[in-house]
Amino acid sequence: MKKIAILLSMTLCLCSLCFVGCSNKNVNKIRLSEVAHSIFYAPLYVAINNGYFSDEGIEIELIYGGGADKVMTAIASKSVDIGLMGPEATIYCHVEGQRDYPVIFGQLTQRDGSFLVSRKEEKDFEWSDLKDKHILAGRKGGVPAMTLQYVVENKGGLKLDELDFDTDVAFDMMVGAFEGDKSIDYCTMFEPTASDFVKAGKGYIVASVGEASGDVPYTAFSASKSYLGENRELVKKFLSCVMKGYEYIKNNDSMTVAAALKSSFAETDEELIAASMESYLKIDAWCHTPVMSEQSFNKLQDIMENSGNLSGRADYSMAVDNSIAKELLG
Repeated sequence: MKKIAILLSMTLCLCSLCFVGCSNKNVNKIRLSEVAHSIFYAPLYVAINNGYFSDEGIEIELIYGGGADKVMTAIASKSVDIGLMGPEATIYCHVEGQRDYPVIFGQLTQRDGSFLVSRKEEKDFEWSDLKDKHILAGRKGGVPAMTLQYVVENKGGLKLDELDFDTDVAFDMMVGAFEGDKSIDYCTMFEPTASDFVKAGKGYIVASVGEASGDVPYTAFSASKSYLGENRELVKKFLSCVMKGYEYIKNNDSMTVAAALKSSFAETDEELIAASMESYLKIDAWCHTPVMSEQSFNKLQDIMENSGNLSGRADYSMAVDNSIAKELLG
């Protein structure tokens, strides 16, 4: 009887190992680096939390990047597979002639997702009010700072030497620097950070950078040319899941979406998440299609040139591959 029991136990263990092995074999892991953790990227989090990826046999390892430059470094070193970041990082790589260059395969946001936060309430704020003021603008060469510069010059009619346009503070350190240094008048913040800051009585949202800038290809998914070539069907499934996340947002009210996002923002009240959703819906922040147009790509390069951070132009046909997105759209 003891021998039979041992044999049965061994058989069960082997079967268990077999099932685990088969299960793992059918799961594809994607290491995804996000430039920031914000409700601005809600379609991605909805897709994760609603199980759209797991339904397709995909496991997402979400990694905080803390800046487009850091996300791109991770892609170049192959420590991540896909990056969610500003397209400017991909453009820089093409201009520099990188060999296994990154390729944009899907656009997520079509406007700047940051809000201008002031220390004082300004109900009648105008962009020209930034004259002689100190503002934390983001990392030099990053799309947040370059888009803000575009707005300051085109909506405010100001030259950068007419204000303290501060690009010396790292993207993920800006809020802490603003809170700690009372000499700084303004700071740009994404949601839900901006609303959290206001709720705590530390400042006031006075303007939307995205509303002022108009359509700009602000955030997109990129991967190395080699990764896309070797994993085309996997990337196609990945992008289809993100698209389902956006459809869920379109077809549900903000509180329902907030419930789906809650596990990604555990320390944020659901009503605040819903309010952040409304803020982004109001400015039409998310792309209606993942296809990045040549016109919008060139507009971003115009903004980059205007900021003095682009030494050459990237070739749209090499930097952007819309073929997967177009297949999904039928």
